[in-house]
Amino acid sequence: MKIYTKTGDKGSTSLLGGARVSKAHLRIEAYGTVDELNSYIGLLRDQPANEQRKDLLKTIQDRLFTLGAELATEPGKDKVVKPDLFDSDVKLLETEMDKMEADLPALTNFILPGGHQSVSYAHIARCVCRRAERISVALGETEPVAEIVTQYLNRLSDFLFVLGRKMAQDLEAEEVKWEPRKK
Repeated sequence: MKIYTKTGDKGSTSLLGGARVSKAHLRIEAYGTVDELNSYIGLLRDQPANEQRKDLLKTIQDRLFTLGAELATEPGKDKVVKPDLFDSDVKLLETEMDKMEADLPALTNFILPGGHQSVSYAHIARCVCRRAERISVALGETEPVAEIVTQYLNRLSDFLFVLGRKMAQDLEAEEVKWEPRKK
């Protein structure tokens, strides 16, 4: 099977369900950003600091493919066969955050991204996740978007922030606190 089809050469692509839309369509931007996020989660999964979290991060990647399929489906095409996201997927993120936070010092300042290259990857993933969430919300203002999509992305961005803090702790890296300039 060839990977190229040439059907998108003029700037359009197909949604699940068959409709053709511009590659600049907000729905394409939404699931494309989720794909970008998934790549960053893969980079996080490959970090030695996340060896014990590899399975969890792979699960998150699997859910992002599911979420992408939801975003890639033409509105009203309920008969398209695709996997589903569940409330338990959101709950898993909450449970894992609670476990990590139990070992972390209380947050008393904003944290600047950085401190270690691996931690920076977590912050980049968090920012891409927030962008995917914003685009999904914008799409939801004009077309149907399942509520669980934005709920999962919102929770995942929180998870990625906590993961960055936990990675900094595991790596014995300094959490760089933001200290606003005084007048």
